[in-house]
Amino acid sequence: MGRDELCITVPSLFHCPISLDVMNSPVSLCTGVTYDRSSIQHWLESGHDTCPATMQVLSSKDFVPNLTLRRLISLWTSSTSSPSPADLEEKVMVWMEEINNAKFERCLDSIVEFVSRGEVNRRFLASFDGFLETIVGVLSVNGMQIRVLESVIRILSLIVLENGVNEKLQKLIFKSYPNSNCLPSFISILRNGSLESKMACFTVLESVTTDNESKRFIAGVESNFLPVIIHLIKIDNDDQELHDVVLSFLIAVSVTRSIKSQLVQLGIVEALSNMMSSQNAAISVVEKSLKMLSIVCTCADGRSALSSDQKCWGAIVKRLMKVTKTATEDAVVVLWSMCCLFRDETVVEKVVSSNGVTKVLLVMQSEVREGNVRRMCGELIKVLRLGCKNGGGFSGVVSYETKTTHIMPC
Repeated sequence: MGRDELCITVPSLFHCPISLDVMNSPVSLCTGVTYDRSSIQHWLESGHDTCPATMQVLSSKDFVPNLTLRRLISLWTSSTSSPSPADLEEKVMVWMEEINNAKFERCLDSIVEFVSRGEVNRRFLASFDGFLETIVGVLSVNGMQIRVLESVIRILSLIVLENGVNEKLQKLIFKSYPNSNCLPSFISILRNGSLESKMACFTVLESVTTDNESKRFIAGVESNFLPVIIHLIKIDNDDQELHDVVLSFLIAVSVTRSIKSQLVQLGIVEALSNMMSSQNAAISVVEKSLKMLSIVCTCADGRSALSSDQKCWGAIVKRLMKVTKTATEDAVVVLWSMCCLFRDETVVEKVVSSNGVTKVLLVMQSEVREGNVRRMCGELIKVLRLGCKNGGGFSGVVSYETKTTHIMPC
């Protein structure tokens, strides 16, 4: 078998748009887009109400088997033959040699195609001795073409969940700094790469920032990461899928007061407020925005920015009872922290004027609300009613004492 025959080309229509694997059970949504059954079921069961490929709101969450495509995939699978382990090992060695000799274009395309074919291929490549070090080494080369970087990130995003890969990647990316600096390559993709490549970047970054040391490093001022990331959610409110992964990453790395303060200084409160106020905002983006607000309100800079924001409080009140239980609790935490714990009269006024009393009452009366959340709602009602009685002066807020302990100020 010749070397060029070892990596079989898979027709693009056979790939699931979500998993990127060859589909086992293709099914079509009402939008006409086909996905693998297990992938789209997981998407819908996670609370999404949109088509992942088009981001259209689904008029129906039902899907139908795409029998024609299933027969085509079956015929294609039966007509292709798999190379032997010895052939695969030889091919990977050739790829590594080409990478080391800076012959990137053809070999990287072949590797992307290979790992896209399924879990067995990904596991084989991830465990191949020296491959991970070779592919990550490309990221540390200064001035590398964006297309090459995108291919490398795509490969890493497909194998990062294989056993032991994220630990190895963490050492290669963070532990070898500054001798081998991969971070500029990530930043280059986040600035100039395609949407797919940016998504792949966050897949890799979130998988390797698993401890506080790596989170502090990635969010450090010297890395220049946070300004680039915040810019992504500021420039366009339509990329809901990208906003979703950006917020997941920010939630994961916001572990210290300095990181939270830096995010606030970069304008995250305004960005979150705009996303929640958008009519096109996906529910998952709204819920993660509420989680992020509950995080930034634990630092003084965050509370100051929240107090002065004009749209945030109306957006939070509006979303109460329209999101999941966890997200509603995050919203209550933000309201309670600002109105009861820190007694911000400006915020009380804004919440009252946004019909906050009625909405908080609805949350408190919900059967599923228990414990601390119910107590916080009760205290909120008292404070907000005091604000109503004082006709805008809100002097009663200052004398109100909370008995609920939930968030301590930084």
